[in-house]
Amino acid sequence: MLNQLLQQLRGDAQLPACLRVVGYLRRMDVFTEAELRVKFLQTRGAWLQSVLAAVPEDDPYVHIAKTVEACRVHLFDIVTQYRAVFSDEDAPGADGPAPLNEAAIFHGWVVQKVAEFLATLERDLRRGVGGRLDSLLGQCMYFGLSFSRVGADFRGQLAPMFQRAAAEAFRRGALEAADRFREDMNAYALVDLPSAPGGGAPRPPEGPEGPRPPEGLLDFPPLARLLNLLLTAFNELRRCCPVGLAEGVARGLQDALSTVSRQIAAFHRAEAAAFSEREKTLFLLFCSAYAEQLLPFIHHGLQLLLTTQGLALSLGVPPSQLQRLGGPGRLDLAEVLQPLDHLLPQRDPEIHMDPRPSSPAPQARDPGAEPGLGPESDRPPTESPESTGSPESTGSGLADSEEPEEPRGDGDFSLD
Repeated sequence: MLNQLLQQLRGDAQLPACLRVVGYLRRMDVFTEAELRVKFLQTRGAWLQSVLAAVPEDDPYVHIAKTVEACRVHLFDIVTQYRAVFSDEDAPGADGPAPLNEAAIFHGWVVQKVAEFLATLERDLRRGVGGRLDSLLGQCMYFGLSFSRVGADFRGQLAPMFQRAAAEAFRRGALEAADRFREDMNAYALVDLPSAPGGGAPRPPEGPEGPRPPEGLLDFPPLARLLNLLLTAFNELRRCCPVGLAEGVARGLQDALSTVSRQIAAFHRAEAAAFSEREKTLFLLFCSAYAEQLLPFIHHGLQLLLTTQGLALSLGVPPSQLQRLGGPGRLDLAEVLQPLDHLLPQRDPEIHMDPRPSSPAPQARDPGAEPGLGPESDRPPTESPESTGSPESTGSGLADSEEPEEPRGDGDFSLD
């Protein structure tokens, strides 16, 4: 009879059935009060574990989403049943060691179940949930909020886990982009000159959601694919982008771009001996497009994700001071281009943070110009004398007097 009563608790028992079974067990006088509480939690926990074990694990997102729903509903029901059956567990002013031990039993069981859920969440986040990190975060936060009513709010433990997951997903995306670029360069041949050398094709104006990618990169397929993959990583990060990721994201992106620069230098070492004059010119244009168009655009995209205002608010400093000191979330483009210093045209060490860079054609700069790095640097040397735009007034460091142009229309080539 004892086994039959315990077996009922191992099933989908509702509150009336739990009250009836515990009443029979008390009349049998088999367990002490503390043992009865432990046995109740063990049997109900076994049923909850059987429900969670039935959730399919093929898709990490589906698995953790259904686990969150099952835990939120059934675990809360078990807590409610326990408090109804053992109503004296939270009696105020209880004295003596027995009530304290019995209260510790319930508290320890709840902490164990929350720890098991967090371990499952951590494991599925490591497996990867694609671009649905924000949706999963919302579900977990709602789960934690519902448990705050029973004194087991665990939302504070979710932030570090999702921050690590977002940083790892971005780092993985950036490294995959660098690996794909290496494969493209292994099969790349400098055979045709760009269709619009020197940036003769008109540049599209900035859209309402931000600057358009530089169309000059379409003349160099490896660079175009690299930019598309990096923008995909940016778009996934944008859905769940805590401010605390600023330093880690910038470091991971800089490592990936430094790898790309080394791969370009390796391509030159392997192929330079066989270059014709036309191929030398084309490779110079390739390097200039990478340095003057792709890198500034990526840096600007990073600043759109991790704005100076948001970082300054989190750090408690004025935005102007953060810009002057070069705070977190910025790339050191001079270090990224260091492997290509001997390949790029002789120019001022300034690396301009312009989201719509100038043409990839090599262009000499005034050696007397004052060097600068970052969004506060001077406008490019190719800017017209009538332009008076500045990084503070235009947001991009490019004069507003440039003529708007027609896009070439690559639908997959956007920051959105």
